[in-house]
Amino acid sequence: MGETMNLSKSGHIATVAITRSAMNPEFFDELETTFRSISADTDVRAVILCSAGRAFCYGLDLPAAFAGYGKLFAGGGAATRTELLGLIKKLQQALNSVADCPVPVIAAIHNWCVGGGLDLIACCDIRYASRDARFAISETKVAIVADVGSLQRLPSIIGQGATREMAFTGRAIDAAKALRIGLVNESYEDAAALLDAATETAEEIAKNAPLVVKGVKDVLGFGQGKTVENGLAYVAVWNSAFLASEDLNEAISSFMEKREPVYKGR
Repeated sequence: MGETMNLSKSGHIATVAITRSAMNPEFFDELETTFRSISADTDVRAVILCSAGRAFCYGLDLPAAFAGYGKLFAGGGAATRTELLGLIKKLQQALNSVADCPVPVIAAIHNWCVGGGLDLIACCDIRYASRDARFAISETKVAIVADVGSLQRLPSIIGQGATREMAFTGRAIDAAKALRIGLVNESYEDAAALLDAATETAEEIAKNAPLVVKGVKDVLGFGQGKTVENGLAYVAVWNSAFLASEDLNEAISSFMEKREPVYKGR
């Protein structure tokens, strides 16, 4: 049980529930620690990232940020600028730990998801939202260029036009528009239905051969920004190395025996 989020596990599914909806310095530390722990747990096959609070994430806790880092925002010389650069890279690395997770991460978003919250869900593989969800690149409204991932990750999710409109204006969009532009995969009536859907998808993922699911995520990640030829060459090498497995034998046996496969990640 952490100060800003809780980690629980049921079967092969890990759930990270945010308990503090504004991102203070401790939030970033706990986020990285939590996801590095999940990444090292070979028994985990899918992750649900949700919030136990009134909203998914309100973004950066500005009072806490100024209390902790205020001197870095107030000007200063080269030493201060270098320290701020290091801080930004540290915060980026915390969110990278979510994107780097080797198993699929499903974001279940209700109510507000703005600023750093949008950076966070952009690191996830699948995004579901309740119909009351609202999204914004809100940094623009407080005189900050978003710097922990949304400007880099969102264009490949929602396209340049939608990203630029959101970033230039800071305007919030609702769940219906988020679904229309591809920011979320699906929207649901309320937070309870949202979590049920995320759990159902996580369970479906967890039933598949875990090394194959990890391979799919790795191949998709490699292919971003590369040519089709590059991606095909990479997956050819991947399958040449990893196609033969106990799980493949189990897939064939279960098909012949007309039963559900039981994959063990071997």
